This record gives sequence, structure tokens and C-alpha cells, in this order.
Amino acid sequence: MKLKQRVVLLAILLVIFIFTKVFLIDNLDTSAANREDQRAFQRMMASLQVELEARLEHTLQSPWEIAAQWVVPREVYPEETPELGAVMHAMTTKKIIKADVGYKGTQLKALLVLEGGQKVVFKPKRYARDYVVEGEPYAGYDRHNAEVAAFHLDRILGFRRAPLVVGRFVNLRTEIKPVATEQLLGTFMTVGNNTCFYGKCYYCRETEPACADGDVMEGSVTLWLPDVWPLQKHRHPWGRTYREGKLARWEYDESYCDAVKKTSPYDSGPRLLDIIDTAIFDYLIGNADRHHYESFQDDEGASMLILLDNAKSFGNPALDERSILAPLYQCCIIRVSTWNRLNYLKNGVLKSALKTAMSHDPISPVLSDPHLDALDQRLLSILATVKQCTDQFGPDVVLVEDRMTLSHL
Repeated sequence: MKLKQRVVLLAILLVIFIFTKVFLIDNLDTSAANREDQRAFQRMMASLQVELEARLEHTLQSPWEIAAQWVVPREVYPEETPELGAVMHAMTTKKIIKADVGYKGTQLKALLVLEGGQKVVFKPKRYARDYVVEGEPYAGYDRHNAEVAAFHLDRILGFRRAPLVVGRFVNLRTEIKPVATEQLLGTFMTVGNNTCFYGKCYYCRETEPACADGDVMEGSVTLWLPDVWPLQKHRHPWGRTYREGKLARWEYDESYCDAVKKTSPYDSGPRLLDIIDTAIFDYLIGNADRHHYESFQDDEGASMLILLDNAKSFGNPALDERSILAPLYQCCIIRVSTWNRLNYLKNGVLKSALKTAMSHDPISPVLSDPHLDALDQRLLSILATVKQCTDQFGPDVVLVEDRMTLSHL
């Protein structure tokens, strides 16, 4: 064989070797990542039901100290939380030592301080479980049970970006009024035989109080994030105008996502993928009201989008507000880990998992069956939307590998 032919043959063999090596490594990495996604899903399913109990083993720390140490820039609580039941038990049983109005926001809530100094946000029951909220997808009062359900869905999806929430029954006469501030106490009234309050917020009205059943009020308590992690508020790029006849740009501009990708913090880092994860989360729960969102301060786009304030959810199981998915179908990208998790949850697994996860809660049953059924149907719509994207652009463009190492050191 001539020298020139040998050189050509060696060059071809070298190219084949490099291609094969890269191909095999890429596939091995992908397979390893997929296997880890499957193992993570199995671990989540094995720990779905959290028993609320007071016992904290192998530690002298309070439940509040433990929960505060969980928080890192990319998650509120870690994947493995053997103390979760003890923390949630404390949230639903610890003595209330102070009660105040919840100043910020549009909806009625109270700020409680529990024994040990832990702050929680209390949202009262306003609707029966089978009540259907008609009108716009963001209509109606906040739903306390939606906060509980959204927290457990966050666990099931593997996001771990929602603060801890648990249901609680509170005696307004014996637990709240004796420790209430003058501002909160001034909003109490009696309607029939029921103790009620209307609080202080943008839409709080004396004519629209929340009322207990006698003195006992059902509600949810959300764990306040540690003060060492101050929050920064951002306008959601896919927020609504809330004005009749006035559309936001994303509602008429098909290339809107291209413009978003050119602006900080969506031009780099994980934030745009967080927005898309959140769109999927919000579509499942029926939350069309995320006009703003929070991250940790001074994060330069690296911190997670924190899934706060999920109470405008589970209002109407028959309403699938597709516009909530706009970030997904306009950008046509999704994390591979999110895509894998959604596929593991199809064929009725999502409904069953959420029902199991919520079964321990003091206010169980948290959701009516129509809302649970709606979750499975909405999941199919999400999967179909991603398929449309992959058919159009190919899986290599749509499925984005973005796995960030989380540290709890």
C-alpha cells in the first residue's frame, strides 16, 4: 500500500475512533443521567407518605433549626429529609405566641409566630372542597388547600422549590385572640355563631371576612424562609396585564421567547429553564396568577425561582388554561430531568402519588377527586406539547441537559 493511501486510511480510522468514542461517552453519560433520574424517582415514591410525629432522632436541634439549614440557592429542602415529618408536626401543633395581620399581597392571611420563634403564614379556609371557582382562571379567594397540594406536587416533581406547607386547625378564640396585635384584633367579628376576621390586605374587606366553624378555623401554614436568605422580587416575563382588552406582548408575539432570551437573567444560567419548570407546575395546578416571582437576593440569576404563593390554584378542575404553558410552547425547551420525571408520572401515577402524599395531612382529604383527575389530563397535554416541539425542532434542541450540583455543606 502506498504511503498516501496509508495516511488516508489512518485519517479515516482516526475520525471513526474519535466519533465512536464521543458517541459512546455521550450515550453513557445520558444513560447514567437517565438511570439517576429513575433512581431519584423511585426514592421519591418510597418516601411519599410523611408521618407527622414529634420525634427528632440523632439531633438536639429544634425543627426550625433543621429546616433553616436545608435551604440552599437551588432548593428549599433536600431530596432525603427524614426529619420532614417532625418539622411539619411542629408547624401544625406548636403553640402560637403571636398573631398579626399579613400586610403584603392582595389576599387575606395572618402572620403567626410559633413557639421557638418560627414565623408561618396562615391562610384560612374560604371554600368547600367541591366548590368550583367560576370566571377568569385567577378569580376567587386564595385556596388554603391549594397551598398544601402544591407543596406535595413540588416534592413529586422533584423541584424542591416550594416552602413547606401543612394544614392546621386553629381556635381563633383561645389560640389567636389572646396573642393578636391590635391591628389584627380590630378585624375580628362574630357572624351568627362563628368567629370571623378580615385582616389587612389589598382586597381585604369588612364585608368579606373568613369565618371559622364556631371558633375553630381550618387553614394552611407555610413555613417562613430563613431571614438570612432575603428575597428579591421579579416581574414574570409571561405575566398578564389583568386589564380587559389589553394583551401582554407574549399573548400576540410568536417570537416573544427570542426577545426574552436576550435579556438578563434569561440570557444565561438556569432561570429560563426554571420559568419553564414553573409553567409546567402552574399548568398542572391551574395557577394563572404568577405575575411576579421571587428568587434569593444578589443571585445574579443563579438561584432558583422559588415557588411561593400557590393559593390561586385548584379552582376549577374543568378549566385547562393552556396559556399558562406559553413559556414551554413558545421557547420549546425543557430540562431532561423534568421531561423524564413527567414521563414517569403518566398513566395515573401522578394522581395516585399526590393522593398518597397528602393523605397524612391534618386537613385531608386535601383535594376533591375531580381535581386529582384533572392533574392526569393536564399531564397528557404537557407531554403532547413537548412532543410537538420535538417533532418540529428535534429532541437535541428541545431537551436540555441542565443538572446542577446541590450542596448542603
